[in-house]
Amino acid sequence: MKRFMDKDFMLESRTACELYHNHAEALPIIDYHCHLNPKEVAEDHKFRSITELWLGGDHYKWRALRANGIPEEYITGNASDWEKFQKWAQSVPYMMRNPIYHWTHLELKTAFGIDKILNPDTAKEIYDECNQKLNQSDYSARGLMRRYNVEVVCTTDDPIDSLEYHKAIKESGFECKVLPTWRPDKAQAVENPKAYREYIDKLSQASGIEIKTYTDLIDALKKRHAFFEENGCRLSDHGMDQFFAEDYTQNEIDAIFGKVLSGKELSEQEQLKFKSAMFTDFAVMDAESGWTQQFHFGPQRNNNSKMFAKIGPDTGYDSMGECMTAKSMAKFLDRLNSMDKLAKTIVYNLNPNSSTMVASMLANFQDGTVPGKMQYGAGWWFLDQKYGMIDQMNVLSMQGLLSRFVGMLTDSRSFVSYARHEYFRRIMCNLIAADVENGELPVEEMPRIEEMVRDISYFNAKRFFKF
Repeated sequence: MKRFMDKDFMLESRTACELYHNHAEALPIIDYHCHLNPKEVAEDHKFRSITELWLGGDHYKWRALRANGIPEEYITGNASDWEKFQKWAQSVPYMMRNPIYHWTHLELKTAFGIDKILNPDTAKEIYDECNQKLNQSDYSARGLMRRYNVEVVCTTDDPIDSLEYHKAIKESGFECKVLPTWRPDKAQAVENPKAYREYIDKLSQASGIEIKTYTDLIDALKKRHAFFEENGCRLSDHGMDQFFAEDYTQNEIDAIFGKVLSGKELSEQEQLKFKSAMFTDFAVMDAESGWTQQFHFGPQRNNNSKMFAKIGPDTGYDSMGECMTAKSMAKFLDRLNSMDKLAKTIVYNLNPNSSTMVASMLANFQDGTVPGKMQYGAGWWFLDQKYGMIDQMNVLSMQGLLSRFVGMLTDSRSFVSYARHEYFRRIMCNLIAADVENGELPVEEMPRIEEMVRDISYFNAKRFFKF
C-alpha cells in the first residue's frame, strides 16, 4: 500500500516515476492564464494569515464548505481568520475524492513543507506553522512565486486598466515576468445599457478618444490594444457562454451601437449581431499583432439570485451550461480564416459533452504555419481535476497531437495554486507511462517520449507564446 502524498504520488509505475522525476519535476512554470492580482505582486504582498492566502477568494473551497453545511459567516462573512480556518479543517476530511482534498494537501506540502493530514486534530498546529512561515520574507507573494520556480505569469486585465502594477513589477527587476492579458468582455456586454454606457465613458477616458460611433469604439480599443502590446501582452482572453457568428452589416452595427449608447434595450438578435461584430474585430486585432486568442466558453453564471444579490459574482454560484455551439464556432473560425486573420487560438470548454467536438473542430483550421496553432485547451474549472485532465489529454491525443500541447495553467487567484502544475505533470507522466508499460508506445522511443514530457511541461508554451 502506497503512502498518501509520497514522492511518487499518482505515479503508478517505474516508467512514470522516471518520466516525472527526471524530465518534468524540475522544469520552471509558465502560467499563461491566471487571475492573480498584479498589485499584490508589485507590492510583494505579505499575507496576514493562511486564511487570507488560502481561503480568501477561492470559490472552489467556498462551494465545498457550503456542501458540508458550513454557514456563510465562516465562508465569506465576518468570522475571524482562525474561525474560518477551523471550519475548513473540520470540512476537509469530508472532501475525500473531491480534487480539493488532493490540492489542499499538495499545497500544504509544496508551499509550507507540511506533510500532516489536515483535520480538526491538526488544525491549530498547521494554522500556527503556516502563519509563522508567512511572517518570513520568502513567503510573500514574490517569495511564493520563487518557491514554485515560476518563470512567467499572464494575468487577466480589462482594456481600461492602466497596467501601472505590471510596469512597477518590470521596473523593480523582479525575475518573474508578469504580463497582462487582454480581456475585453465588458466592451461588448450590451445586455445592460446603463452599465455599458458607464463602461464606454471609462474606455473613452482611458483611450483619449471620444466615443460616439462604432468606429470610435473600435479606434479606442485598437489604441488600448497597442498599449497592452507595448507592455508585454501576448494573449487575449474571452469568457462567454457561446461563440458569436451572426451575419451582420456595418450599417446594422452602427445603428445597434447608437441605440445602446442612447440607453435603449437591445433585442436578443441585436445583441448577437453586435457581439459577432466585436468578436470578429477583436480577433483581427489579435491576428495583426501576432497574439494568441483564448476562448473560455460554456458557463452558466450567477444561478443563485439570492446570493448574487447578497455577495455578488464569482462567489461559487456558477455551473456548467448547455449550449449547441458547433455551427457558430465553425462559422466564426471560418470567417477569420477566409480573411487570413485567424490568430493562434486556444479553446477551453466547460461542459465535457463538448470536448471531442471542440478538439475535432480545431483540427479543421490547422494550417501548417505554427505547430499546434489551434490548441484544445487544458481542463478548465469544473474539468480542472484528475479525470478532467486525463479526458482532455485523451481527446487531444485522438483528435490532434498531444506532443504539441502547451500544457497546464492555474486559472487561479491564489499564490499557492502553482501546485496544480505539479498535479498535472504527475498525471500526464503517469498517463504516457501507462502506454509504454502496456506496449502501446515503443520503449525504443524513450528519448522522444521524454522530450514530449519536457515539451508539454514547459517548452511548448515557451516556444508557442515566444516568452
